[in-house]
Amino acid sequence: MSTKVVATATVRALKGRKLLPTRAALILTNSAVNRIKELLKDKPEFTGLKVGVRQRGCNGLSYTLDYAKEKDKFDEEVVQDGVKVYIDKKAQLSLLGTEMDFVESQLSSEFVFNNPNIKGTCGCGESFSF
Repeated sequence: MSTKVVATATVRALKGRKLLPTRAALILTNSAVNRIKELLKDKPEFTGLKVGVRQRGCNGLSYTLDYAKEKDKFDEEVVQDGVKVYIDKKAQLSLLGTEMDFVESQLSSEFVFNNPNIKGTCGCGESFSF
C-alpha cells in the first residue's frame, strides 16, 4: 500500500531525561493528537497515520509518516485520545518508549520524536542511529 508522505519529522536523542514507562509503544502528546486529528478530518478514507523507518541521511535511518487506510498484519496499533497511529514492523524496536510531539515555530511545524533508544543523530536532526 503506497501513500504519499504527510510531513517531515525531527529526531532528538534524550540524554539524562527518562520518559515514564508505558504499555504503549509510542506516546502521543496533546499537540500531536490535535495535529493528527486536523490532518485526518477531511480524509475519511484514512483511519490514521503510519510511522515507518527507511535508510536515509548521514546517520543511517529516518522516520516516515504516511496516511494509512488500515493496520497491516504485523503493524503495532497505538490508539490515544481518538487517533490511531500504526507502527510498521521495521520501526517497532526503534520506537519503544518514544514520545511523538508536534512542534510549531516561526520557521517550521513538524512532528518530533523524543526517542530514548537512539545513540546519535545528524546535525540537522533528520536521521538517527541506534
